[in-house]
Amino acid sequence: MQNKQNQTYSIEELKHIQEQLVNQVSLQNKFKMEDMKYVGGVDIAYWMEEGIDYGACCIVVVDYVTKEVVEEVHHVEKITFPYISGYLAFRELPLVLETVKKLTIQPDLYMFDGNGYLHTRHMGIATHASFELGRPTIGVAKTYLKINAVDFIIPKNQVGAYTDIVINHEVYGRTLRSRKDVKPIFVSCGNWIDLETATKITMHFVEKDSRLPITTRLADLATHEARRMYRK
Repeated sequence: MQNKQNQTYSIEELKHIQEQLVNQVSLQNKFKMEDMKYVGGVDIAYWMEEGIDYGACCIVVVDYVTKEVVEEVHHVEKITFPYISGYLAFRELPLVLETVKKLTIQPDLYMFDGNGYLHTRHMGIATHASFELGRPTIGVAKTYLKINAVDFIIPKNQVGAYTDIVINHEVYGRTLRSRKDVKPIFVSCGNWIDLETATKITMHFVEKDSRLPITTRLADLATHEARRMYRK
């Protein structure tokens, strides 16, 4: 398997990289909420043309207080790293980092459409990316992929209700009812943040027209638009 820099890795080497990084993860806040100014929502969309995989990454930067979009950038390129369950960050991170280079406003925190600590080895894209971005991160996923055959418990049907996903006596993430009468979302710490704060920030950005926070929802919409624009 090869990444963007044409370096070849085996599954064992990828796993070793994740195991080294997880020892550096901190589930404590590395920032003060009163200093929070900009939050970046990150998402990626893929498509294939003539047997070649392409990816579009979009980052939407939102003012934390006003919730207004202050910047939006995207980057599109060929994807050479294969999809491997549990190792998605190795496929997505190079694209994310190229997109970040285009930002003129640096977010204080990033929210990913995907998982962070809620991962077999606690190394979802949100957690893995934090080490390259040097910023606290949050994972917000639309669906849950079972870890060790452990399912989630549906929270009460009221806004803000949640149940924690506990595996081997450890909290991996949270099933959050962001809106009443809709499916829950799955929130997990990325890095340098605790789960309570990650939940609070996620709910801060949830509005009445979607169960997703506007950060990742707008990034999701932007990736689909970029994919439509770049596809032949």
